[in-house]
Amino acid sequence: MTLLDTATGLSQFGSDKVWVIILKAVLIFLVLVLLTLFNIWWERRVVARMQHRIGPNVHGPFGLLQSLADGVKLALKEDIIPKAADKVVFVIAPVLSTIPAFLTFSVVPFGPEVRIPWTDIRTPLQLTDMPVAIPFVLAIASVGIYGIVLAGWSSGSTYSLLGGLRSSAQMISYEVAMGLAFVAVFLYAGSMSTSEIVAAQDKLWFGVSLLPSFIIYVIAMVGETNRAPFDLPEAEGELVGGFHTEYSSLKFALFFLAEYINMATVSALATTMFLGGWHAPWPINLWDGANHGYWPVLWFLGKVLFFIFIFIWLRGSLPRLRYDQFMHFGWKRLIPISLVWTVLVAGIRAVNNTGGFNRNWLIVAAVVLAVLLVATFLIPEKQDEPSEEEVDFDAFAGGYPVPPVPEAAASWGIRGPQGRLTSPPHEKS
Repeated sequence: MTLLDTATGLSQFGSDKVWVIILKAVLIFLVLVLLTLFNIWWERRVVARMQHRIGPNVHGPFGLLQSLADGVKLALKEDIIPKAADKVVFVIAPVLSTIPAFLTFSVVPFGPEVRIPWTDIRTPLQLTDMPVAIPFVLAIASVGIYGIVLAGWSSGSTYSLLGGLRSSAQMISYEVAMGLAFVAVFLYAGSMSTSEIVAAQDKLWFGVSLLPSFIIYVIAMVGETNRAPFDLPEAEGELVGGFHTEYSSLKFALFFLAEYINMATVSALATTMFLGGWHAPWPINLWDGANHGYWPVLWFLGKVLFFIFIFIWLRGSLPRLRYDQFMHFGWKRLIPISLVWTVLVAGIRAVNNTGGFNRNWLIVAAVVLAVLLVATFLIPEKQDEPSEEEVDFDAFAGGYPVPPVPEAAASWGIRGPQGRLTSPPHEKS
């Protein structure tokens, strides 16, 4: 695909009337809000089923209005701002997290070009597109992280600050792997435009031909959205509530809304980049009208809900990782694999374009590199030898586990390693 082809494909955007643009923006907003309400209800029902509970089933049909009732409750609760907080930044932070979550959907294609009912106007089911649509999404998503970081800093709380710092480190670690997973798609599609990437998957989805990139992206998108088992910035058992510990009422609801919209965003990106976007899956695509009209919206939303179900499934199945394990996996496992795979894909594309190299040797080299990479994972890391004090210390000497106490602390009446209560210095004389 050449740059001329990309320009031709993008020429259908930017010529809509103002009222059509406003209509698309309002519809995207309504879809995201309603999808958030549904996802909250769906998550509670699925996790309840996994834990042999019932879940919300009272308010509305099947309990569908429970999420709406919770949203109204949050909006009407008392809004508390801590005295130690930076009030301006404290108020702006939730908005800074929510607005980018909505903006990322501006370049997501929901379907092909259709005719607006009761009019003669034809328009693509996408607000806009650009030659750098995917880098635009990554940039906007990075701005949303600032809301979390500023929320942790402005709260005046140690727990919130630690949650904000964790979030920034988490974003840097897993966005690198996510960006590398996209590079292979760019090489095969010949474009960074979302509509062109979907068009390039009309016969074979990139989730099949670029399976390692697909797996890397799915792992990275869970880490990028701070969802279990990667929800370390919130970590109720360690940081109370993480970056939003001091938030209440509507501000807390905005963080909640941003989290679920970000889930929909990364799911929509996974659908667009790897599962053919709005193209119908097999065997539905055997029907001639499957990829025409408004039917593709149904296939697109079905794929998005499939990824959201994966989020819910992981939350109900896996425990939270330790933070060192989480960062270790991102930097020492995910990023090296992404780099090696990106180099292999670039080599394969170069061979396809030139045709002057025996592809069998490239496959052999890829297999050898993969074996060496797996072998490095099996080599245990060097660990520090325990000191004599750690070896001799008996944690169960007093009948129950107690941590070792420094001598200075033990001298002030704290129980020592053997469970004996020592006296302060002035009582020993």
